[in-house]
Amino acid sequence: MTSPTTLTRVAAVRLDGVTKDFANGKQTVHAVRGIDLELQQGEIVAFLGPNGAGKTTTIDMILGLSHPTTGTARVLGLEPRQAIARGLVSAVMQTGGLLKDLTVRETVTYTASLFADTRPVAEVLEDAGITDIADRKVQKCSGGEQQRLRFAMALLSDPALLLLDEPTTGMDVEGRRAFWSAIRRDAEQGRTVLFATHYLEEADQYADRIVLISHGRIVADGTGSEIKALTSGRTIRATLPDADTDAIAALDGVTGVEVRGDALLVHAKDSDTVARHLLTRTVARDLEITSHGLEDAFISLTGDHR
Repeated sequence: MTSPTTLTRVAAVRLDGVTKDFANGKQTVHAVRGIDLELQQGEIVAFLGPNGAGKTTTIDMILGLSHPTTGTARVLGLEPRQAIARGLVSAVMQTGGLLKDLTVRETVTYTASLFADTRPVAEVLEDAGITDIADRKVQKCSGGEQQRLRFAMALLSDPALLLLDEPTTGMDVEGRRAFWSAIRRDAEQGRTVLFATHYLEEADQYADRIVLISHGRIVADGTGSEIKALTSGRTIRATLPDADTDAIAALDGVTGVEVRGDALLVHAKDSDTVARHLLTRTVARDLEITSHGLEDAFISLTGDHR
């Protein structure tokens, strides 16, 4: 078995000018419009974007499930299917892949029998945090427990690259924390993790790097702090019944005004001007100023205003 730490230091994933087109009747759908991406070994990378942005199509090409229309995809210096055939890549999907009548241990044992060489079953059960439910039928497991079972199955081949689709769906807070602790330990040993999630706070907290994709192109790539810094401005919240929204919207730097009952939310590039106006010209109280978070950056950079 090839351990992540024994591989030469080639890029874990390298996409060069990758595009992917699909025929839709007489029209052509450009799902991926030219992606250049390089992931290094040992990185934990969040792959984010709205529905239809091209995330799944890109991941399919990394997994060798489809081929780029143009450009090249390499995984650990190999064609994606070659890397998978060598047991260097595993994927944890959000649903499917489990036989309900087997126990957790039987499921992992059966999966191990499909490989020429694997890690010990007891070891991956421990790493996935499901040793205590090993004798439970899969159909009796919660959604979060089933997701951790899929994680255990993916660890059997000791992959150098692990792709995760909504990995903590159904997990409680403690389960999520334990899961990401395990992922961090793996990354410290050289395993690369690429995950897609709708839990933006997880991406912000646990990813070394965030890649934002929209309309088939990468629109941002950096740490959580770097991504959030791309969205300028702050939000001023105050309690102000019957607010004169037209006067507030006319202030310099104001980009948006919302009223939610007695609460006023003002989005502005110059929060000091707005705060001064509210405190000296109105009866506003309970004023708070907050910086934009990852969700604000996500909406701004991907153009997903839903």
